[in-house]
Amino acid sequence: MQRRSFLAVVTAALFGVSAAYAQAVTALDRYLDGLSSWQAEFAQTVVDSRGKQRVAETGRFIVRRPGQFRWETGTGPAQTMVADGRNLWFYDRDLEQVTVKPARSALTVTPAMLLVGGINLRDHFEITNLPKSMGVEWVAVKPRGADAEFRSARLGFVGNDLRRMEIEDKLGQKTALVFSKTQRNATLAADTFVFQSPPGADLIGTPVP
Repeated sequence: MQRRSFLAVVTAALFGVSAAYAQAVTALDRYLDGLSSWQAEFAQTVVDSRGKQRVAETGRFIVRRPGQFRWETGTGPAQTMVADGRNLWFYDRDLEQVTVKPARSALTVTPAMLLVGGINLRDHFEITNLPKSMGVEWVAVKPRGADAEFRSARLGFVGNDLRRMEIEDKLGQKTALVFSKTQRNATLAADTFVFQSPPGADLIGTPVP
């Protein structure tokens, strides 16, 4: 007899939903259940709409739910994005430029919000199971609104571990992320999500105090 997930059983019991809904619980739901923090290294490739690879780089991604993350690419790092719970900061080392926006408006329908939380995912995304392939459980995500930053995404899980994320944007550009050295619910340093603007960098935007 196949065992139902704890999350599916509790959801069905508390809210009186149908068995069909309980079975619709995805690997993403199970992954987020009990998640407070997550960190990983990643390898990223970007392919344009004509199938030409444009970018290949590595970096690290750190999440603390709800609402905080740190994304760094390259060494140095070349680019840094930090959501501190109030603001979203983006630093480009080559441009010597920092851009800041209110996190509430900048992050609502983005791939990051699938992991960071702070919103009801199904209010903003269609989330469905895909066939399991090569030991990976796949979940498809499609934004409900036309104002989303991406067209679709696929997330791949092995057990309760996120291993891949594949994103297609509105222009047909595809980004593939392969995660490694993942850590779930590890203790994070107090200053992990504090952004310090580098000396001499231009600031565009006004942070929310």
